[in-house]
Amino acid sequence: MITIKYFAWVRERIGKAEEALELPAGVITVADLAQHLAGLGDEYAYAFENPGIVRAALDKRHVSPDTAIANSREVAFFPPMTGG
Repeated sequence: MITIKYFAWVRERIGKAEEALELPAGVITVADLAQHLAGLGDEYAYAFENPGIVRAALDKRHVSPDTAIANSREVAFFPPMTGG
């Protein structure tokens, strides 16, 4: 079981801030998870319609889409951030 958190417009599109999911066997990387989530319904498909834009963190550490989820306890998805 893994906790998935959604922030900013990703949260708004999905309609929830977080959820706990059991990951299917084929979900190995962050990109696999995003693709899996996109198949869960229209709201998820809308949030992940352009997966190259959505950023991710594993256990509060920013990671690339090809990073293995392995034994992570939390995955967070969020839009790109800008500084100022």
